[in-house]
Amino acid sequence: MKKFFNALYDMRIFLIFWLSQSFSSLGSSMTAYALVIWSYNQNGSALGTALLMVCSYAPYVLCSIFAGALSDMWDKKKTILVCDSAAAFSTVIVLILFMTGSLEIWHIYILNAVNGLMNTVQQPASEVAVSRILPKEYYQKEGSFRYLSSSTNSIFTPIITTAVIGISGMKTVIFFDLFTFSAAFLILLIFIKIPSGDVKNCADENFRDSVKSGIEWLKKERGIFSLIMFLSSINLVASMYDAVFPAMMLSRNGGSEKVMGIVNTVIGISTLIGSIIASFSKTPKSRVKVICNCLLFSMSTENFLLAFGKNVWIWSIAGFLGWIAIPIMNTNLSAVMRLKIPENMQGRIYSVRNSLQFFTIPVGYFIGGFAVDYIFEPFMSWQNSFWISALFGTGKGSGAALFFFVIAFLGVAVCLYFRYNKSIWQLESKSEIVN
Repeated sequence: MKKFFNALYDMRIFLIFWLSQSFSSLGSSMTAYALVIWSYNQNGSALGTALLMVCSYAPYVLCSIFAGALSDMWDKKKTILVCDSAAAFSTVIVLILFMTGSLEIWHIYILNAVNGLMNTVQQPASEVAVSRILPKEYYQKEGSFRYLSSSTNSIFTPIITTAVIGISGMKTVIFFDLFTFSAAFLILLIFIKIPSGDVKNCADENFRDSVKSGIEWLKKERGIFSLIMFLSSINLVASMYDAVFPAMMLSRNGGSEKVMGIVNTVIGISTLIGSIIASFSKTPKSRVKVICNCLLFSMSTENFLLAFGKNVWIWSIAGFLGWIAIPIMNTNLSAVMRLKIPENMQGRIYSVRNSLQFFTIPVGYFIGGFAVDYIFEPFMSWQNSFWISALFGTGKGSGAALFFFVIAFLGVAVCLYFRYNKSIWQLESKSEIVN
């Protein structure tokens, strides 16, 4: 117990920062969840709903490579506060448009793009801030804490959002989002001090050289680069999944807003359990092996069960199996990144990583939404094969089920391909930071 309380004391600044940001994230997640339901009910299109995330990620991917250099040069605390304030302002605009009956889906596309742009700078600043306020011996725990908040939000977001919308409407959801932002803003402003760190290298470089140095570092570190490309490929599959998931849950026989909420809650419980396991797990002998095995398990279970399942029970089992190993994977991934990348370069390298690792997300959302709306759903509507109908059902949503079957094989193939990448396995002998 003494060891436990000593750890809490050592991590106290990080824990305050993490709790306040997690609370704000809950409000943001509730607004995003409500807008997904609102969007799909407006047009019934998987592609139209998927474009919400395309607009969020496109500026994030396009600008990340430059934003990290700026993040390394700027004060981390001020950067986070300004970016969060801009995102909150866009939420206020959504609230005004909704309350005046003027909200249209293209408004949300634009505002999501603004939020994505702010997140481009805020995210690397937050990553570096965590590295500065969290003692190095607890880096292994940081990923589990991150997924603990993510899983808790996943559990409560559909439950609270559905209940609040049913009782007092979407405007209350947005008011709660603004309240959580205000709380996190004041806590960061008043109670949290983020050390300035060693900014000498950043000050000596101009903007162009700062961007270039991040790219050059990744060119030399082939193991980190290959790991990033592995996650980029996984993100392509995962974003296609995310694009199609609401469409299937809301339109397939046996699906509804309530069913989607139940499955999302189960996913949250699964990631919570995975986070707890990760929190109490010892440092593994092979972080790379854990990363590869966790992703392979996830990809080889959830998508197949979503494809063949026809009720909330099977879909819930799919979500549970698909997400329980992800926090364990992320904990080890985060530790590898923090231990390997020099602290005074983390902002720019994380940003280059973001551009490479996340550029597939808007691509995947677009492919997923387009494929379901214009290929798989039309195919299922005119095909007359008994076996295909028996496996994937009939009517709206059956095309989404068939699409899950296809991406299940794609996800397994990606995991097996990168499992035999020699550069990734070279990270096993390189646990110390390279300067």
